[in-house]
Amino acid sequence: MEAKVFASHALKLGLRFVCVDRPGQGKSDPQHGRTFAGWAADLEAIANAFETDRFAVTGWSEGGPWALAAAAYLDPAKLIHVTSIAPGSYGAFGTNWAAKDLSSTDAMGGFLALHFRPGFQLMYDLIDLAATRFPEQYKKALLKASCPADLAALADGDVLSAIVESGRECFRQGVDGLVADAQMLYQQWSFDVTAIHRPVHLWQGSADTFVPYAVNKPLGERMPGAVWHEVADGGHFIASSHAAEILAVVANDLAATYVFDLHLAHAEAPASAPCPRRNGLG
Repeated sequence: MEAKVFASHALKLGLRFVCVDRPGQGKSDPQHGRTFAGWAADLEAIANAFETDRFAVTGWSEGGPWALAAAAYLDPAKLIHVTSIAPGSYGAFGTNWAAKDLSSTDAMGGFLALHFRPGFQLMYDLIDLAATRFPEQYKKALLKASCPADLAALADGDVLSAIVESGRECFRQGVDGLVADAQMLYQQWSFDVTAIHRPVHLWQGSADTFVPYAVNKPLGERMPGAVWHEVADGGHFIASSHAAEILAVVANDLAATYVFDLHLAHAEAPASAPCPRRNGLG
């Protein structure tokens, strides 16, 4: 459902945009023993299924760390571009390292995720109930937690509807998939972000109340490949308000590799040789 936020911009830029549900969410099958490396391999398998020789990965919010995992595990010759928008980097530098910078609710969620799973599951049960049975209450809670920039973004009825629909859809199979997903984010990650040297575009709103600026600024400072995009006074929904700008960077990186191959082909191949095919998966 969140793909709706990006779809029109991707179409204008000529990007083939595929939004993937993580295990146990939406219609995606649950996966026991899942790993960050396994998710990266899944993304590569999806790209292969589309017969795509190069692609980009974009992740937003709790999807952001999974984009970082792709950057850590996949070959940059094939994974041309990585964007992570306001990622939930709760385990990037150690188990629940960002607790001091989170809201009291999210900090408590991290504690429960690590020390008392039934309590953590109950938190998600309540969110599930609101998202699936009481969408108006879910919407009010979302707006109440939003900064002014996010309220402006969510004033677009189509954007707000897409976010509310996404909240409902991710609970299609219940809470188990989301609980497992979030637990992995709070635990120390299995990959080292300080060892990621390939370019990774990090987008962060300075006024984000869902994943605060203080959570991700250290990521921008300590990850060697980080390309930091700070949106002054922006909120969590810069994914919507700045979608055109974000995807333009994706499209430019994919196009640049195509042009490079085209020049290489002209330099090395006979005049009758076919031009390389341009593929992209966003």
